[in-house]
Amino acid sequence: MKPDLKLALALLRIGTALMMLRHGIPKVERLFADKIEFADPLGLGPATSLILALIGEVIAPLLILIGFKTRLAAIPALITMLVAAFIVHGEDPFAKKEMALLYALSFLVILIGGPGKYAIDKN
Repeated sequence: MKPDLKLALALLRIGTALMMLRHGIPKVERLFADKIEFADPLGLGPATSLILALIGEVIAPLLILIGFKTRLAAIPALITMLVAAFIVHGEDPFAKKEMALLYALSFLVILIGGPGKYAIDKN
């Protein structure tokens, strides 16, 4: 029996996007705070850093979830996780980087493999 790789990609896409939203959605409130307080790992300012994090942790995962512009949406999500792993947690032990690296690996597979079945961008 031939494995259904397109179904596997769809499961990876949907599962990863849903789990990432759990990290991103709580950050939306911060955008509307009187004074934005957020880490500034790239030196772009807290507001810009928060907006970039929201693109990588909310907007991109929503697009990935529905399978629309999936490969393109995987790029900011991947970059966000690489920044989290190597810059935000750069000096931390591997255990602190591990989750961001697992997400980065998942988004890399989604970028390479595409959306799979049950997506707007069916491949």
